[in-house]
Amino acid sequence: MPNAAIETTYHLARQRYADWGVDTDEALRRLEQIAISMHCWQGDDVGGFETDAGLTGGGIMATGTYPGKARNADQLRADLEKAFRLIPGVHRLNLHAIYRETGGKPVDRDRIEPAHFQRWIDWARQLGIGMDFNSTYFSHPKAADGFTLAHPDPGIRRFWIDHGIACRKIGAAIGRALGTPCVTNTWIPDGFKDVTIDRKGPRLLLKKSLDEMFAAAVDPQANRDAVESKLFGIGSETYVVGSHEFYLGYAVRNKKLLCLDAGHFHPTETIADKISSVLLYLDEILLHVSRGIRWDSDHVVILNDDLRAIAEELVRGDFLDRVHIGLDFFDASINRVAAWVIGVRAMIKALLAALLEPTPLLRQCEVDGDFTGRLALVEEVKTLPLGAVWDYYCLKEGVPVGRKWLGEVRQYESEVLSRRG
Repeated sequence: MPNAAIETTYHLARQRYADWGVDTDEALRRLEQIAISMHCWQGDDVGGFETDAGLTGGGIMATGTYPGKARNADQLRADLEKAFRLIPGVHRLNLHAIYRETGGKPVDRDRIEPAHFQRWIDWARQLGIGMDFNSTYFSHPKAADGFTLAHPDPGIRRFWIDHGIACRKIGAAIGRALGTPCVTNTWIPDGFKDVTIDRKGPRLLLKKSLDEMFAAAVDPQANRDAVESKLFGIGSETYVVGSHEFYLGYAVRNKKLLCLDAGHFHPTETIADKISSVLLYLDEILLHVSRGIRWDSDHVVILNDDLRAIAEELVRGDFLDRVHIGLDFFDASINRVAAWVIGVRAMIKALLAALLEPTPLLRQCEVDGDFTGRLALVEEVKTLPLGAVWDYYCLKEGVPVGRKWLGEVRQYESEVLSRRG
């Protein structure tokens, strides 16, 4: 569609929304201020750069063998840049500890330092983006039996505590260097596959480990700590030490961010309903937006009802300034750069749809007890011209409108990705 047609269509859409009391220009202004933290691990199937073989085991599995995955940090950064150029707005990078660069020298996870991520920091500064960080508690010899911070062996526990301490220092260094707080997230796989007798003991050990890991004060303007729960995992189907209730209590008592992962709950649960509850007791939270199909399968995020519900809750509750939005999926069956673009653009579309909702009108129906009107209006809003506003936003931000981005990804695949071994 020619630019003039996009602008004309937008002006018509703007009037349609104005009839509902919605200012589309203001919605776009607010949308432009929201940064999504795009996860690096989609680009190489959660492999990391610890060894040439990447990671194996640990319940982290990207399915598929699509060609062209990043084999080193330079390739991964190039792929990330390509994706960022096709996504409207200025966003962030979410990095895992296994993506360190040590110059070929073996450095175990309890000894990592900010220097091992300096090239990532320099790259982010050049792009003008912020970064977030994640400790890596899986796919390691000292996690082979499924336990880390809750391990009964104090030596193994010490190793993982030191890893967490190191990650907090790296997060703080990232935040100071880039001038925006780094959210450093902690997720562990600890749990049992089958019948579990002692559920209390491992949780006492986890609490003790976390207390030691978080003992040193870190400037919140440089680093924010987050803890992430899970209902079950591969090899921990019956019992996970770090449950939602455990981490909610820990976050409230210790003033940490609680990470809500969309794939870490029962398939019929949605994290949208949890946001308003936990934010009554926490200053901020972290979201890992994913899409599970039947289980925590980390499918590419799409604009479905669950995603829209998350965005609606953030806007309706006026939570945008208190919630850090990150994505978490990994699909090796399709073009990996395309997966990033699809997922992040879907998240932004969901936020735009929520910002364009005539929330005061719908809320008034609810206050008045007019539930008939509430339901009727919610359904009518669904067919308002969201697409016209989205296209205009992409045009204004200088990124491809509509399906044009896919052609750029295919060209990149032909010229770059297809030449990788």
